[in-house]
Amino acid sequence: MARDERVTLLEVYQALPEEQFQSLKFLLEGRVPAGVLLPASRPELCRILLQRFPGNSLRVTAGILRQLGRLDLIQRFQLPLEEQIPEETPREPNGETPEVRGNPTSGCHPGGIPAPPMNPRRLTEKDLMQVAQRLGKEWQEVGILHLGLERSRLEQIQEENPGNPVLWNFEMLREWRRRERHEATASQLRSCLEPARLDPGILDFLQSLQGN
Repeated sequence: MARDERVTLLEVYQALPEEQFQSLKFLLEGRVPAGVLLPASRPELCRILLQRFPGNSLRVTAGILRQLGRLDLIQRFQLPLEEQIPEETPREPNGETPEVRGNPTSGCHPGGIPAPPMNPRRLTEKDLMQVAQRLGKEWQEVGILHLGLERSRLEQIQEENPGNPVLWNFEMLREWRRRERHEATASQLRSCLEPARLDPGILDFLQSLQGN
């Protein structure tokens, strides 16, 4: 059984493009030390997970694949899924509407469009990763012009994640989400990104989240 588990794990990892394999390792950092993960090859990552999660490595991997939007691999290899733990949604004080909703400098950038008063939920890391995978190479332009982030912070993100454009995009979006707090919703991000020259699929994806 252990051999079957290892073989399946390796086949799953080999089916991932290099960028998604690196993203998978990044998303595992909360469970496995980064110093062990980052240099690991695909066979080495199999060994690490089998040691740390005996009998449960496929379930852990399936949870990360779901965050990456690779449900096709979960189905193809018939991976067991973990219990989904909903991300905690920040709540506003009872009966209060935050001042920031009426502040025209909040949201995307000075002069940007504020979030509408009725918003369902804050974007999750899974949502951000799916947007990050669709963003093109002009990520710094998007970050500076449309998300109002500092160039120095974007350069720091690039240095911390060498050679992985998807993680640059993901960390940039996380930085925006940290700043916006409860305002970091699908409709708000869509308003920020609408003027940018991006894959239309990004706006469609964010639109689909607005009703959730």
